[in-house]
Amino acid sequence: MKTLVTGATGKLGSKVVAELLKKLRPSELAVSVRTPEKAAHLKALGVDVRQADFDQPETLTRAFSGIDKLLLISADGDNETRIRQHANAVAAAKQAQVKFIAYTSVGNASESSLFLAPVHKLTEEAIRKTGIPFSFLRNNWYLENETGTIQAVLAGAPWLTAAKDGKVGWALQQDYAEAAAAVLLGSEHENSVYELSGKPLTQEELAAALGEVLQKDVPVKQVDDATYAEIMGQVGVPDFVVPILVEIQRAIRAGALDLPRSDFEALLGRPLTPLNQGLSQIVEGLAKK
Repeated sequence: MKTLVTGATGKLGSKVVAELLKKLRPSELAVSVRTPEKAAHLKALGVDVRQADFDQPETLTRAFSGIDKLLLISADGDNETRIRQHANAVAAAKQAQVKFIAYTSVGNASESSLFLAPVHKLTEEAIRKTGIPFSFLRNNWYLENETGTIQAVLAGAPWLTAAKDGKVGWALQQDYAEAAAAVLLGSEHENSVYELSGKPLTQEELAAALGEVLQKDVPVKQVDDATYAEIMGQVGVPDFVVPILVEIQRAIRAGALDLPRSDFEALLGRPLTPLNQGLSQIVEGLAKK
């Protein structure tokens, strides 16, 4: 039995690999990466490092050869690029006769109004059409996504948002990684859909939790989309990123990430990492930079 993780040197992928290596022998694990040199540390452990590029289908088919379980971690980029790349990966998995595909999707993918959701809806549909047993890991939102805002607060700024009273189910990336590893290591996850979310909270509630960690008041500044975009530009966010951040705020405001159902604890076999603990980890990480 051999398991492969795509994007294994990324932030999520590296955490999943670390979890798998607690239970699997290195020889039972493979990773596909665009730049094998970045996975030299895994190769040194005995992990099978395979080169693959989502824009080069032939490399994907070769990388997925002989693989029983595949974790397809969603790629980066604009929606059109990601849809194309995911389609390449799914087709390669079918051609390579992969026996099981786990895919990192997004919360409520088939119904979500989130601007990122079409990527995941189409990818889920493509996987279903292959007939390969699957598990969709519908991740809500990484707490680490708020690192920039937390950094600004540490520098004396208020918690800036245009999300109003919209709620988000934040959880640490480590929890999402452990959930993915649990599915790959388990034997009863065929044709499953897991909604993975922390307790839905408003921006004010998250800022209050950060205030407890920092032992100071963290004021929240609610602005409109135009003001949010202007401020993001002023603090050095690249021009092409600003509209994405605005869309995220708009989606939160519309309730796209307010998903009360969660299968997290069932997969993890433990409670989620407490929010204050997760925020403390992020703050400590920023202090070390």
